[in-house]
Amino acid sequence: MTGRVAAVDCPAVDNRQERVVVETDRYRVEGMMTLPREGYRSRLSDHVNRRDQEFFTVLDAELVALDGSGRAWKAPVLMLARRHIRLIVPASEGA
Repeated sequence: MTGRVAAVDCPAVDNRQERVVVETDRYRVEGMMTLPREGYRSRLSDHVNRRDQEFFTVLDAELVALDGSGRAWKAPVLMLARRHIRLIVPASEGA
């Protein structure tokens, strides 16, 4: 064992990052979600409607409070509960 980790190259981990905009009752969140590159659940709508996943990981999240207070902050990793999502769109769709 040399202490190095071999790169994983298999279809099971063939993912892509998609920038999304999510709104909850209190916050607007922009960040990156990991989705399958193609096939089953590769669409954002299919991914977030999964009944077997209660939390989604948003990377490089930027949060802004919707109460007009101007509070904003960044988080490298945000775990977002599906039940709090009120709106989610790909950022490329003009959100």
